[in-house]
Amino acid sequence: MQTARAVPAATVVNLRDLGGIALGRDRRLRQGILLRSAQLSDFDADHDMAVAALGIRTVVDLRTADERQWAPDRLPPGARLFVADVLGDNPGVAPARLRALLGDPDGAASLLGGGKAEELFAQTYRKMVLSPGAAAAYRAFLDTAADPRARPLLFHCATGKDRTGWATALLLMTAGASREVVRAEFIGVNRAVRAAFGPAVRRFLDAGGDPDIASAVVDARPRYLEAALDAMDERWGGLDGYLTKALRLPPAVAERLRADLTVPA
Repeated sequence: MQTARAVPAATVVNLRDLGGIALGRDRRLRQGILLRSAQLSDFDADHDMAVAALGIRTVVDLRTADERQWAPDRLPPGARLFVADVLGDNPGVAPARLRALLGDPDGAASLLGGGKAEELFAQTYRKMVLSPGAAAAYRAFLDTAADPRARPLLFHCATGKDRTGWATALLLMTAGASREVVRAEFIGVNRAVRAAFGPAVRRFLDAGGDPDIASAVVDARPRYLEAALDAMDERWGGLDGYLTKALRLPPAVAERLRADLTVPA
């Protein structure tokens, strides 16, 4: 199944162009206008001409204030920064603390041992759907993505898999993708994320860390996406209700996204 195209980048982890993803039999996402990645704190324009050449106009940062302070983005030339903090009203949850968790095996065992890691991440995905603060952030993200003056647009969180994963799912579903396509793209980041966190995971394991915890915090697991989709279906009856009632996204914005982001297959 078609997923996003990995973009070779020397200093940006998990960079993917959503263009080309199939939306049914006769439509696909337009290439070169929506990209996802991990944080841009190590981006170096002088040594990453491939990224500079993408012509990014807007970078949407989905991270918390603490994350942005610890590892501020380095923007591509000519890009402007737009902050849409998904976890601002609950910044202690797992996705915002991934690196810290891998650096503290004992603390991770206390917080996440005994199978609690996967459950905590699943609960966090529900919060990303049910939290008013997260809804405001994702509404702002979709508003920005729908603005042709903001594109090409790159959006990211810390690793590019959790907050960014749900943002991608929203874009794909709004554009008309099936949930099967959404699921394929959601787990499609795992290879890049595992490679990026390989050294940290090895240090974690060498220090006695639980491999089940490492896997649960690093991987984009299908259960996490299902937790978000279930929350959306239970509370709002599906995507349309979520967009209109939770995000309060004007129908015209969703229509513009569908029209602007898709091309004939």
